[in-house]
Amino acid sequence: MDIAARLGLDRLEPRRASLRRLEHPTGGQAVDRVLATLFPGPDSYSGEDLLEISSHGGSLLPQLVLDAVLAAGARPADPGEFTRRAYLNGRIDLLQAEATADLIEAQSPALARAALGQLERGLSRRVEELRARLIDAQALVAYDIDFPEEDDGPLDTARLDEAVRDLLADIDVLLARAPEGEMLREGALTVIAGRPNAGKSSLFNRLVGFQRAIVTEHPGTTRDAIEAVVGIDGYPFRLVDTAGLRGGAEEIEELGIEVAKSYLERADVVLFCVEAGRPLEPDEESFLSRLQASGRATILVRTKADLHAAGVAADGCEADARAVRVSVSSGFGIAELGKNMLDAAWSAVRSAPEAPLVTRRRHVRALEDARRSVDEFERARQGGLPAEIAVTHLQDATLRLEELLGAVTTEDLLDRVFSSFCVGK
Repeated sequence: MDIAARLGLDRLEPRRASLRRLEHPTGGQAVDRVLATLFPGPDSYSGEDLLEISSHGGSLLPQLVLDAVLAAGARPADPGEFTRRAYLNGRIDLLQAEATADLIEAQSPALARAALGQLERGLSRRVEELRARLIDAQALVAYDIDFPEEDDGPLDTARLDEAVRDLLADIDVLLARAPEGEMLREGALTVIAGRPNAGKSSLFNRLVGFQRAIVTEHPGTTRDAIEAVVGIDGYPFRLVDTAGLRGGAEEIEELGIEVAKSYLERADVVLFCVEAGRPLEPDEESFLSRLQASGRATILVRTKADLHAAGVAADGCEADARAVRVSVSSGFGIAELGKNMLDAAWSAVRSAPEAPLVTRRRHVRALEDARRSVDEFERARQGGLPAEIAVTHLQDATLRLEELLGAVTTEDLLDRVFSSFCVGK
């Protein structure tokens, strides 16, 4: 390696860290005492010869080492360049490349676990298996096209029907877990809603663990949305404290209420706060019913439970059995609320944490396209179209899975995938 020799780092033993004097290539003066490790290709991360240099820390020495390396003929890596080279050199597939970025950027243990599973080819193996089964189905149809005069033709209709059903079912399994997989990257959007002074900001602060929202006894304090990402049992939640929902608010607060409504439309989970010790008002019952009818996961949270006897409302009526009672001052009910939030947002992932997980919109689009093509093949068969035409849908489904793996790519696709990487890796 010419650059290593110019730095005085030649004659390194492969894969063994060596303490060496790094020299500036223009004058030979010492820059630092470094640990240098040579990783020869094709068994390196990128499949090419790699030299790893570990210098002393601080603000000056790393920069001096970098200046010397650049003077020796190196250049700064582009975003994701090492991983892109690893993909182009056949060291990893495209799903593993994206998993590398997810692992680097992971802000929760759950996303890190999912990324590690993809790095170990969990999702890749599942997609390759689906692709192989698509090719087997194409082979059945192709044989029937080539040898239609066989007395006992090789096309077993029942076998092909079963293969198509199984393919659709297995793609559906991956797609069913995709929403939670995508949520791992940003966190489950969890909106805290309710009337003014219902204890929303206090609950937000308790869940976050420190005071982020101003808490007063005056209604209408929160006039905009406040966000924070928290982890519960390793799973990320993007908490949003919103303005209280009510009529007759002043103009500025009304804007905050509109922001709250826009968050509610996108929420994965809604924590609907109502003070303990009173029945729900008709408008609250109506709001809760609309949330539940929309299919959005909703948890009724009875706040300020420390002010009222457990199970009994202030007027003597039984408390709502649907609710989780909490007290932010004592911490009562917070753990139970956390369990309810986990069940509402992450039930599928937690029930099978080792199963392959789809974590990106690109993956979802490819699987949806593949599924659509398989379904179109089945409709074409049932509609009596010639096998030569029907089978093209299976070929298209195979192509979609090959694009997912990166077996078929374009420069535009690669630019989109690797542009999101940190510089270098």
